[in-house]
Amino acid sequence: MTILLRFMLAVLLALPLAFTQGALAQEYRIQSGDRLTVEVLEDASLNRTLVVLPGGTIDFPYVGSIRVAGQSPTAVSNRLSQALAGVLASPPTVFVTATPLEAPVTEPEKDIVNIYIMGEASAPGPKAVLPGTTFLQALSQAGGLTPFAATKRIQLRRAAAPGQVITVNYAAIMRGAGMNLDPVLGEGDVIIVPERGLFE
Repeated sequence: MTILLRFMLAVLLALPLAFTQGALAQEYRIQSGDRLTVEVLEDASLNRTLVVLPGGTIDFPYVGSIRVAGQSPTAVSNRLSQALAGVLASPPTVFVTATPLEAPVTEPEKDIVNIYIMGEASAPGPKAVLPGTTFLQALSQAGGLTPFAATKRIQLRRAAAPGQVITVNYAAIMRGAGMNLDPVLGEGDVIIVPERGLFE
């Protein structure tokens, strides 16, 4: 084999690796508020869509809380696969797809309040609501809760009072108790609907 042929063969073999590395370098980096769709081929019961919490973390069964902000979907896939390897009978194949958070739609001619609903709501994400909108009204605008919602421990995090967390028992309110726990929402407030535990 001549030197020229060897050189051309080396270049051809290196091209796919270069393209792969370039694609990885340009892969999207996950941010708080993004929606992650996780698929585990070996166990469909683990398939779910998660919202990245304000701290940049997600909670996943058998894995717990892991930080994903700043990482690529491929990196998160690998982390989940490694974490689940000791749980499932065969090495898992995990796919993670990220849907970026979209900015709230605003209408300059109207007064609006930007809030965020995360977790087990039917339509989580940023919401532009009218001033005076309450906690329950906002959940209604988000399509209500999914069957996996922990209805007794929904959190309201106040932007105007950092660190203040109000836990709302949505189930009790729906039974007619605690209707006074329906606070009016303010700019930047975050409603977090956690996933219910096994015995909730």
